Amino acid sequence: MSEVRTPSPRERLHELFLKVDSFFAHAKSRCGEAITCAAGCDDCCRRRFSVTTIEAAEVQEALDRLPAEERQTIAARAADPAGTDCPALGEDGRCAVYEARPTICRTHGLPIRFTERTGGRSLPVVDACPKNFAGQDLASLDPRAVLDQATLSTVLAALDAAYADAVGLPRGQRIEMTTLCSS
Repeated sequence: MSEVRTPSPRERLHELFLKVDSFFAHAKSRCGEAITCAAGCDDCCRRRFSVTTIEAAEVQEALDRLPAEERQTIAARAADPAGTDCPALGEDGRCAVYEARPTICRTHGLPIRFTERTGGRSLPVVDACPKNFAGQDLASLDPRAVLDQATLSTVLAALDAAYADAVGLPRGQRIEMTTLCSS
């Protein structure tokens, strides 16, 4: 009898990335031109953020595969104290580590359901990039095209915890993209 091999946390992360990318494609086909996201649209990249340790490992491998000159350019952007954009964002509006981009980047533009505390109560809220769904009431969107942030965050946190345990890191750490891109 052969043993069943359990996928590693990184393999599971790749599965999650595929599911999120598939969900995005499904939502885009369901919502049509209401989702305007396309290559070169980089508004969501014009901020600094952190990623989980498992995502950081993916980004680091992608950075390591880049030519030395491109890595130096990215490191210079990361070291700029006045910088506000993700250092992986190129001059052409494209991501240098697109295939390894973290979950937050894969979900930008989607309508996302999250819980907001208002007046002592927790209420579900749907939000999306202001470039998408112009003039539409987000609450009226087909629920099959709305990503549930709590579910996604729970899955990502579980994968990150399993990864941290496997490689001997403390659970729950986050790594700034500027730190990743500086090395």
